[in-house]
Amino acid sequence: MAEALSPITRQVTKENQELWVPSVDYRLEDVEDCLIYDRHGSSVPFKNLYQDRKSVIIFVRNFLCYTCKEYVEDLSKIPKEALENADIRLVVIGQSAYHHIEQFCSLTGYPYEIYVDPERCIYQKLGMKREEKFSDSANPSPHVKSGMFMGQMKSIWRAMTSPAFDFQGDLHQQGGAIIAGPGSQVHFSHFDMNRLDHMPINWLLQLAGVQQTLDFSDKPKIIHV
Repeated sequence: MAEALSPITRQVTKENQELWVPSVDYRLEDVEDCLIYDRHGSSVPFKNLYQDRKSVIIFVRNFLCYTCKEYVEDLSKIPKEALENADIRLVVIGQSAYHHIEQFCSLTGYPYEIYVDPERCIYQKLGMKREEKFSDSANPSPHVKSGMFMGQMKSIWRAMTSPAFDFQGDLHQQGGAIIAGPGSQVHFSHFDMNRLDHMPINWLLQLAGVQQTLDFSDKPKIIHV
């Protein structure tokens, strides 16, 4: 019997979309039985997200992080028909307690699937970074509109006014994105180096097979008449 091949994962740099370098070596089989929780506290195995169809799975830092909030706000702008036409499932995973999900979705307008991994089982087993590493050559995220000072002030204010005062996840944990399925095949992976290192959403969608290019700019649209 032929030996099964491990999925090939790659990390793409934002300096050049065509430049591919090896990423962390992992197998989805190592995390497929990790439990994730929905907004009601019901658990499902992680493998349920990608067994039957291709899925774009976004791991965020914590729900109080202003960069994650603004990134997920842009995810919420993806038209449902764009995902349906490409037969793609879009999922966000956080690392807070499940009771923060509802408030985060209300805040961001995010309408698609969202779960939490409060024990950071998947984050740790996939080798996602903890602490931050910045590079002078890194491009700014097209999805983060707030400056660092004001963004952090907004995060602190949300923490103070939250019904359950906590940090809604490990503040040092970084996130990432994978495209996987159907089955345990990994098509692409990107692990964030810092809070601004999100994979551009249009790149993710194109890699997953979405044909439509979306405009996430916050600049006002000019209509010529």
